[in-house]
Amino acid sequence: MAPDIEIYDTTLRDGTQGEGIAFSVADKLRIAERLDVFGVHYIEGGWPGSNPKDVEFFAQARHRTFRNARVAAFGSTRRKDTSVDLDDQVRLLLDAATPVVTIFGKTWLLHVREVLQTTPDENVAMIADTVRFLKRHGKIVVYDAEHAFDGCKDDREYALRTWLTAEDAGADVVVLCDTNGGSLPGEIVDICRYARTGLKGRIGIHTHDDIGLGVANALAALDTGVSHIQGTLNGYGERTGNCNLTSVMPILQFKMHRTSVPAASFARLKELSQFVDETANVRPNPRLPWVGAAAFSHKGGAHVNAVQKVIRSYEHLDPALVGNSRHVLVSDLAGRSNIIMKARELGFELSNDTPQLRDMLARIKELEHQGYEFESADGSLALLLRRSLTSEPPPFVVDAYHVSVRRDGRTSVAEAVVKVTVGREA
Repeated sequence: MAPDIEIYDTTLRDGTQGEGIAFSVADKLRIAERLDVFGVHYIEGGWPGSNPKDVEFFAQARHRTFRNARVAAFGSTRRKDTSVDLDDQVRLLLDAATPVVTIFGKTWLLHVREVLQTTPDENVAMIADTVRFLKRHGKIVVYDAEHAFDGCKDDREYALRTWLTAEDAGADVVVLCDTNGGSLPGEIVDICRYARTGLKGRIGIHTHDDIGLGVANALAALDTGVSHIQGTLNGYGERTGNCNLTSVMPILQFKMHRTSVPAASFARLKELSQFVDETANVRPNPRLPWVGAAAFSHKGGAHVNAVQKVIRSYEHLDPALVGNSRHVLVSDLAGRSNIIMKARELGFELSNDTPQLRDMLARIKELEHQGYEFESADGSLALLLRRSLTSEPPPFVVDAYHVSVRRDGRTSVAEAVVKVTVGREA
């Protein structure tokens, strides 16, 4: 059965335009294989006309078997005043040997006149010629209507004319792109509905997160009949990033009850998110919805007390459904429930009837006031709990310590001496 919503991943192309994001050819191949296993429908591998790395990626990718996803090469419409079959960039799109080719073209007259420095009619011809050329060569063509929303606000008739040109020339999907990322959900809905007055085929949405609405705008478009969403894992992308697919996909599945990737894949969502961060050598964002380390963390005493009694009282979803886990944090905001649930997580059996519980909580709050932090120091917390629960003597006692730093030639040397007593031996 075909999914309700197609997922088009552009992490390997649009995602790499984000500051600090770079992948080797081997990295891109590994990520592509993970995306395929996860079940996305399209993987945009890069722009073969822009750099040798992407040319090499497609050369190697053609020898790989992708069971769920179609690989797409990305490029632009032909150059102005140039025959499409003589355009080297378009020829490289064919040489990539991918089943899908995605091209972008201009919607906004500002870009047509000031950036391309051509006429509105020539821009339309560039779109039509390129789509027809690619279709003649047997490609699935995705047409990305760059600056679709800004262009439509400027001149609705011309914007629709460009989209209809792509569809009439044979484009399989016409994707409306909020390239500058500045549109509001109401504007997205209005313009997508306007597009539907002319377009008969599949419409897609491509949003950016410049005002924090990348995900909201993509989801708003679904109410107008849009059925193809483009985005990146973890929201990578130029400026503040793209629509975050690690948020979009679980929202579709668990909140909107729309099908996209296979339901069984969601238990690996956090793993996929972390894999991409690790491959990019980026520290995972703990506050990412769904997959972040803090997404299902509980710190306030009242919250934890409620979760201890009824989990769904402060959780919108079982974290295991997306491969995440619940975390109870211990700090000066902690209550008894925090200590009990965290202790069980660390392997200690505590209950409200444990005699030492009150003293444990008081000691933690006292130490936090002194500057200690137990929130991310499970080992220290475990030691404190163990000392409170047992009457066993400590394994050692620190009698004294000394730390010194000295200059030795061209290097600095730090030395530390610690005197401890173990049992009766010093």
